[in-house]
Amino acid sequence: MTSTTPDADSAISPHPAAQRRILTVLVASQILSGAGLAAGITVGALLAQDMLGSADLAGLPSALFTAGSALAAVGVGRLSHARGRRPGLAAGYLVGAVGSAGVIAAAVADSAVLLFVALFVYGAGTATNLQARYAGADLATPAHRARAVSTVLVATTLGGVVGPNLAAPTGEFAEALGIPALAGPFLLAGASYALAAVVLAVRLRPDPLLLARSLDAAKATGSDMAANSTSPTSAPTATPSPGLMPGALTMILTQLVMVAIMTMTPVHMHDHGHGTAASGFVIALHVGAMYLPSPLTGWLVDRHGRMKLAAASGVTLLAAGVLAAAAPDDSVALLALALVLLGLGWNFGLVSGTAMITDALPLATRAKTQGMVDVSIAIAGATGGLTSGVLFSAAGYPVLALTGGVLALAILPLIAVTASGRW
Repeated sequence: MTSTTPDADSAISPHPAAQRRILTVLVASQILSGAGLAAGITVGALLAQDMLGSADLAGLPSALFTAGSALAAVGVGRLSHARGRRPGLAAGYLVGAVGSAGVIAAAVADSAVLLFVALFVYGAGTATNLQARYAGADLATPAHRARAVSTVLVATTLGGVVGPNLAAPTGEFAEALGIPALAGPFLLAGASYALAAVVLAVRLRPDPLLLARSLDAAKATGSDMAANSTSPTSAPTATPSPGLMPGALTMILTQLVMVAIMTMTPVHMHDHGHGTAASGFVIALHVGAMYLPSPLTGWLVDRHGRMKLAAASGVTLLAAGVLAAAAPDDSVALLALALVLLGLGWNFGLVSGTAMITDALPLATRAKTQGMVDVSIAIAGATGGLTSGVLFSAAGYPVLALTGGVLALAILPLIAVTASGRW
C-alpha cells in the first residue's frame, strides 16, 4: 500500500480521510445505479414501439424519463441544499425504483398511459445518478476537482455495461414470472435503484456538502479573527464566478446530441433485423464509453484545462454522428464504434462542464444551482429524445445522426467566446 504525506493529502482535500470514505460509498452506489440507468436506454423505446405499434413516438420514453429527471433534479438539488447530499441522493434513487415498478405494472396491464407516467417517475434515477458526481467534488480542492468527479462517474461503468447485456436474460426471467420480456430490465432497475438508496442512506457519512460548508465557515471565521475585520472580502461570497454559463451550455449541448442519437439506435437496429442482444451489446459499449474514460478525462481536464476538453467534446460528437450516418445497416461493428465515440464525446463535455460550474459556484448556493443546471441538461435530453423519433421517421437514422453531429459543433464558438473573455 502506498502512503501519502499530509501535504499531498491536503492538496487533494482539506479532509482527505472523509473524502476517501465518501468516494468509496459513492462508487458503490453508482455501480448499483448504473444498471438501473441502462434499462430505460436499452428497451424503453422498444417497449413503447411494441405497445403503440409505431416508431413515430419511440423517442417518447427517452423524452419522458429525461423530463422526469428534470423535475427530480430540482427536488434532489433543493433537498441536498437544505438537508445535505445523503437524503437528497437516497430519496432520488428511491423514487427511481418506484418508477421502475410502475413500468413493469404498465407492461403487464398493456397500458401506454401508465407506461408514460411510470417512465416520467423512473427519470428520478437518471437525475440522481448524475447529481452524485457533485457530491464527489464537494470536498475536493480545485486542482483535483475533475478527478473527483471522474471517480464517481467511472463507477457507473460496471452497472451500465452489465445492465444492457442482461436485457435478454432478464427478459427470460420476466417471462417466467408472467411479465412481458421487454419489461425484464426494469426488474433489475428497480432492485438496483433501491439498493443504491439504502447504501447512501446508511453509509454516506459524513455528508460531503455539510462537511464542506462547516470547513468553509470555520476557515472564514479564522480569517476574520486573524484580520480582526468583518469586511465583506473576508467572508465567503455567494456570487457565482465566470464559468457557470459556459459549463452549463457545454453539458446541455452534449446531452441533447447524445440522447438524440442514442435513443433511436436500438430502433434502427431492430428495423434492420438485429435482435435485443445485439442492440444491448452496442448500448453497453456506449454506456461504457460514457463513463469508463472518466479517470483519464478528469486528469486531462485538471492538467490541460476545462475549455480544451469541452472543445474536444464537440469534435468527438461530430465524428460520432458522421460515422453513425455512414455505417451500413448491417454493420453492428461500425454502429458500435459510432456509439463509443458518442459516449466519449458526452464524457468530455460532462466532466469539463461539471468542473467549470463547480469552480464557479460558492458553497452557500452550490447544491441548489447545480440542481437547476441539471434541470436544463435534462430538458435538453428530453428535447433530443422527443425530436429524435420524429426526425427518424421523417428522414431516417443517417440524417438524425448527421444532424446531431453538426449541432455539437456549436460548442466551439461557445469556447471561443469564453476564451476571449467576453463571457
